[in-house]
Order: sequence, then C-alpha cells, then structure tokens
Amino acid sequence: MKFKDNKYETTKSAICRETDMSNNFKFIFFGQTVLRYRAPTSIVNQINSIYETMKHKKKLPTMRNNLIGKITSEHSLFWGSNNESTVKKHNFLNEDIMNFFKETVVHYLEWNKVKQYKYKFNSVWVNEMKAGEYNPLHMHEGDVSTGLSSVMFLKIPKSYGKETTRSDSPHNGQLTIMGNSTGQFSKMGYMPGDLQPGDFFIFPYDIMHSVMPYKGKEVRRTLAMNVDVTYSFMKTALQ
Repeated sequence: MKFKDNKYETTKSAICRETDMSNNFKFIFFGQTVLRYRAPTSIVNQINSIYETMKHKKKLPTMRNNLIGKITSEHSLFWGSNNESTVKKHNFLNEDIMNFFKETVVHYLEWNKVKQYKYKFNSVWVNEMKAGEYNPLHMHEGDVSTGLSSVMFLKIPKSYGKETTRSDSPHNGQLTIMGNSTGQFSKMGYMPGDLQPGDFFIFPYDIMHSVMPYKGKEVRRTLAMNVDVTYSFMKTALQ
C-alpha cells in the first residue's frame, strides 16, 4: 500500500478499494513546513529585468559581507531599515513584486495557523552562481530570531542537477532543505526537482539549507528573502 498524489493505492485490501481514502483522512501536522509556490511569469520577468538593468548600471549594493555563501555575485534588491537613505539605496522592487511577496507570506502564516502575527520585510537579494561556487549549510536570521526565509528560482541552467560523476545521484547545484524533525518516519531533507523559473519556497528562519557545488557553464540565479515575524507562540503551538 502507498500514498501517491494524495490517493491511497492498494492491490491487496478490498476495504481500501471500496473506500475513497483521499477523502477519508485528515492531515494533522507537528513541526515545521516548507510551502512551494509558483510566481507568475510577469513577476519573474520583472525581477530579472530589474536585477540585470541595475547590475549593468552598477547600482546594486553587494551582500557578500552579510552572507555565508561562497558566491561572487550576491546583490541587494531590498533592505528594510529605519534609515531612509539606506532604504533608498537598497529598494529596487516595485509594488507588483512586493504585493506578490505579501500575498505569499500571509498565505504561509494563515495556512500554518500562526496566531496574532505581525511581519516585516527584512531583506531581498539575488544570488547569481557560477561554476565552482556553492552555498554551505546555513540558516537565516533578521532583526528578530523568528521569521521566514525563501528561495525563488529566476534562471535555471540546463545542467542543473545533472551530475558529472554519478548519474544516479544528481547534486550539481541543487538546493537542499533540511528538516528539523528526527522522529520516526519524519523527512530529514528535501531536494526539490522538476523546477521551473518562478518556483518559490518559503520556510522558517531556523530550517537549515544549502546549495551543492555548481559545475555548469550557464548562470544559476535565485532570489532570497527574509521576513521578520513576531507571533503568539503559545496560541500557535497549542491548537
């Protein structure tokens, strides 16, 4: 017996054949979640256009001193700050893009039944990975210890995930998200496949993640975003 695409499949149990198990159970989760969204093509195109235009004009502030990644090109598109001059220096994203981010953040918090929350965009930046670069295992933080990290794929090279040493273990430039749960049957890690530009992953600050060393010739480009979140821990944890 196995679950596949939310349908319960069996070749042995007559009871299961007679019962639509996909509508006969309720998912109750403990722990943390990763939600995968798909950004509209218009949003992806706008982000790529803003990034390429501002980078060509050399107006994008570098993020290299703020990040752990072994990546040459890491540039800021947004930085939340009480300092007006700092905000102007880092703020390149238009209203359409920010509204999309707001919708996904609110959806994540509502879907996870987070209670009495307030959120604030902390930072948004682009990682442009070239051959030989990688991002070691790490987690994010903002001005507070609780919040949401994210990864959006903007450009995916043809060589993404195509291993040069072992075809049965494709790790070339792949994103890996590590789970915090160590209980029985829990998922220890997630390496998303079947990616398209616009795939957008949101998860809590304290979930570890990394990018395997990249060996391709084309650019591998992603966007990362940090959102500070304060909330009622007790009302969220016990429900």
